[in-house]
Amino acid sequence: MARGTRNLGLGYAFICLGILGVLPIISNSRPPAFEALSFAFFLSLWQLLCSLPLLFRELASPDKGIFAAHLGRQQKRRTIGIILLTGAIFGLSTYVYVLGFEKAGAVSAAIAIQAYPLFAILWESLFLGRRKTHLELCFTVLLLGALGYLATGGTWRVEGFSVWFLVALGVPFLWSVAHVIIKEVLDRTPITPAQVTFFRVLVSSIFLGLVLLATAGPGALLEDAGRPRFQVFALAMGLVYYLELIFWFYAVRSIDVSTASSITAPWPALTMVLAILFLDETVQAYQVIALLVVAASIYGLIFAGARKALRDQGA
Repeated sequence: MARGTRNLGLGYAFICLGILGVLPIISNSRPPAFEALSFAFFLSLWQLLCSLPLLFRELASPDKGIFAAHLGRQQKRRTIGIILLTGAIFGLSTYVYVLGFEKAGAVSAAIAIQAYPLFAILWESLFLGRRKTHLELCFTVLLLGALGYLATGGTWRVEGFSVWFLVALGVPFLWSVAHVIIKEVLDRTPITPAQVTFFRVLVSSIFLGLVLLATAGPGALLEDAGRPRFQVFALAMGLVYYLELIFWFYAVRSIDVSTASSITAPWPALTMVLAILFLDETVQAYQVIALLVVAASIYGLIFAGARKALRDQGA
């Protein structure tokens, strides 16, 4: 791999680090009357609009991406089914993301989302038959312990367990399910990052819009649509979230996923600092301890995975 390409990938990963740290602050800074479901819908809608320029640029090249692919009827149906299913899952995860940060707090929810490796390990073990080394299992147990410590408010007592922290854990759970499913489309079709992102936010917007109409009615939707101050935050969240998705896709094209993940791992620390400065959140000692242990566990899992890959190559 060329040095310039690798450096570009590293730069994209560092941009993702900053964006991930800022997103919870934007979400929790929105006006209090802007409900989580409505906010999730409108930020997805703005994401969709933000995705159009890059999509149209690619459409100008008729031989690029999934639109130029010659897929069989069965493969087309399967691809459409996967796009619809994963889009709905990502739509639900967007709502849970906004709700989790609102109810659990920016700091705790940010740390909870770092549980993504746990669910990835679970699906790899169940569906791909990938056995984990003793070192990987040790870091997994350490990560579970840190999340349990955080979920109980640093008390280890059941009565201190936060239900909203559990809701926040739903975000990495949903992400991991969708990523496992969508990997088939990425592997078997020439779909581009811009097209993946477009279809994801298109289906998410439709899904969340239908849920919002069914639960709040068209009146509430139109009322929020006509509030400029609300839409400023939805636009900011949608644009920044879209940029994170694009930068991440291009980062992992140039560098290993493990390298990109190791760079972005400290983003809850940035969220912690920004939450103190802009949201007037009080960070507790147990949150700092949990963050340090979670970060150490993730770096440990990355190291253990790389070590296992090297050992398998040498076998």
